[in-house]
Amino acid sequence: MRRKLVSLAAAGLLIMSTVAACSDDDSAGGKAAVKQRGGDGTGMVGVILPDTESSQRWGSDDPRLLEAAFKAQDVPVTIKNANGSADEFKSLADKMIADNATVLIIASLDPESGKYAIDRAHEAGVRVIDYDRLTLNGNADYYVSFNNKLVGQMQGEGLVKCLTAKGVKSPRVAYVNGSPSDNNATQFKEGYDGVLSKKFDSGAYLKGPDQSVDGWKPELAKAIFTEMWNQYQNDINGVLSANDGMAAAVIDVLRARGMNGKIPVTGQDASVEGLQNILAGDQCMTVYKPIKKEADAAAKLAIGIFKGDQVKADQQTKDVESGAYVASVLLDPIRIMKKDVKLVINDGFAKKDEVCAGTFAKYCPAAGITK
Repeated sequence: MRRKLVSLAAAGLLIMSTVAACSDDDSAGGKAAVKQRGGDGTGMVGVILPDTESSQRWGSDDPRLLEAAFKAQDVPVTIKNANGSADEFKSLADKMIADNATVLIIASLDPESGKYAIDRAHEAGVRVIDYDRLTLNGNADYYVSFNNKLVGQMQGEGLVKCLTAKGVKSPRVAYVNGSPSDNNATQFKEGYDGVLSKKFDSGAYLKGPDQSVDGWKPELAKAIFTEMWNQYQNDINGVLSANDGMAAAVIDVLRARGMNGKIPVTGQDASVEGLQNILAGDQCMTVYKPIKKEADAAAKLAIGIFKGDQVKADQQTKDVESGAYVASVLLDPIRIMKKDVKLVINDGFAKKDEVCAGTFAKYCPAAGITK
C-alpha cells in the first residue's frame, strides 16, 4: 500500500482553497474574511465518531489508534462519539469549535449532521477532514478512507468463490446493504454489483431480495433477513452482507434454522466476531481495512494543519451530489478468507486470545494461528 503522500495534480483546488480562505471581500453585501485557525501549534484537534453500534471500530479501534497518533506528536486531541445521535453530533461539533479546535476530523453519522459540522467549522476558519465516510455535499477540505469500490469488489468475488466451492447450481443471492445515508455503502454496492450483475445477466445466478439497513444496525438487519428468508421460502443460497455486524445477524437467523455454514455470507471490518464466524465456517469472508494506516493518514494531515506545515493529498474523490472534487488519501483493503485470518492477528489488529477464545479455540491450529 502506498504511504507516501504526493502533491495534488490539480493545483487549481489549492488555489481555490486559498482564495476562499483569504478573501477580503468587504463590499456591500459581501462577507467579511474568515481567518483560518491553526498553523501556530495552539488549540487542539477535534474528532467526532458516529456511533458504537454499527461496527466495533468506532467504539474501540479508531479512538485508540487516533489518540496514539496524536500523542506521538504531542498534539492535543479530543475524541468523542455521537452514539448514533445526529443532534449529539452537531452539539459536539459546536463545542469543539467553541473550545478552539483548529481542525475537525469527522466520520459522518448522516449527510445532514455532517454538513452542519463542516459548515459551522468553515464559518469559524476550522478545516475539516472527512474520515472514512465522505459527507455528500459537505465540501470538506480533505477525505481519508479506503478504496470502497474495491472493498465491494472483494466481497462480490469472495462470495463467488465460496458459492463455487459449495457447487451450488444457479444460486439465488440476497443483498443486505449498508445504510442508505452512508456514501460508503453506495460505493460498496457499486463494487459488488460490478461482480455479481454479470452473473445475474448471464443467468448463472439468480437475483434475490435487495435491501438496505438504516444505520447499519444488526438487529434491523436480522429482522430484514428474517423477512427475506420467509418470503423466499428458504430459496436463498448466498448472502452479500455489507459488514460483519450484519453478517452475524444473518448467521443468527440461519443458525436458528440449521442452515449456518451451508449458505455463504460475506462481511467487512475483520471484527473479532467476523473472524470467529469465518473460522467456524459460518461466514465466507470479510474485508480487512488496516485502520491504523487510515488513522495515521488522517492524523498526519491534521497535525500538519495544526503546526502550519504544507499538507498534501495524492488523489481526488468526486462528490456525486455537488460534483466537487475533494483532495483525498485512499488506502487499499485486504480480502480475508479462512486461510487469511492469521494475517489480521499477525498484523496486530486482532488478538489471538480474543479470536481463539472458548469454543473457537479448536479452529485456530488448522488456520495456522499459533501466536
